[in-house]
Amino acid sequence: MKSSLNAICESFIASRDTIKNDFIWENIYITHVCAANLAARGISADSEKMAECKKLVNDKTGIFSSFRGNVKLPIITYLAASENPVEKMEKAKQIYEVMKNYFFGSEYLAYVSLVLTDMIDLDKADKIAERSMRIYDLMRKEHPFLTGSEDSIFAALLAFSEKSDEQLVEEMERVYNYFKKKFGSNAVQSVSHVLALTDGNVDAKCKRVEFLWDSLKNAGRKYSKYFEVAALAAFSLNEFDLSEAVDDILEVDKFLEVQKGYGVFSIDKTTRLMHAVMLVSADYSENAVTGTTAVATTLAMVAAQQAAMCAVIASSAAVTAANAN
Repeated sequence: MKSSLNAICESFIASRDTIKNDFIWENIYITHVCAANLAARGISADSEKMAECKKLVNDKTGIFSSFRGNVKLPIITYLAASENPVEKMEKAKQIYEVMKNYFFGSEYLAYVSLVLTDMIDLDKADKIAERSMRIYDLMRKEHPFLTGSEDSIFAALLAFSEKSDEQLVEEMERVYNYFKKKFGSNAVQSVSHVLALTDGNVDAKCKRVEFLWDSLKNAGRKYSKYFEVAALAAFSLNEFDLSEAVDDILEVDKFLEVQKGYGVFSIDKTTRLMHAVMLVSADYSENAVTGTTAVATTLAMVAAQQAAMCAVIASSAAVTAANAN
């Protein structure tokens, strides 16, 4: 394994263990996503700073706030990676209030509001929120039964596109039709949002995702057909040699396979493979060129992280509902 990728993998495991020790009751899937988020930023988990950010979230939000629940640890982690968590938290809350003028409040909306703190000034929040809602409405018009609150994340990211709303929807539909038989409707909805984030030939972008998925399958690795496919689609937006990328993913997957916490009674093989994709994507992002490619890479990493959180929140909600019954 090349040195840069090995460093990211080691950082990921170290941060995961720190977070697990500090948040012992947290969902293990959320713990791993948070660690990958830090590794992608070149940061290691700091127990003291995360404790301070936990207190910050508790002090600044009510018990029923959308900034709590399943999304609380990802928010704490995001804040802990900031130089000024207090300022970032306040800005996130203000953006969230603007977003709520257009969307129903939710954990997804709270998290994307925090992500948007790195992307916009407060005076631009209403414009982005308004366009996000227009795009979301067009999504819902095309697929009323598939579009839910989790899609507000992608709608907000798509609002930064230079394409028209109609162009975005047209491209999303082309991706949807390309993949709907291969992956199923729910996964394809997210994949279509991710691939519309960047320019380029639609079929070519779809073929890159398909090549990665098929290559992993042919190598004996079963990649998910659900929310995690969006992370693979986001990864494909980076500029790289596809065969080399598959080799890197397989190498990281092999590394993770022997790490504590990836056994039979812990993280499953398909989720482990998504973690490998996220870590390789982090390595590729560090080496991205400047200009358009760098912007696309940043959006790809954000989309990958949000796709992972969608899967975590959805699975956690399903477990909660099952226990209630």
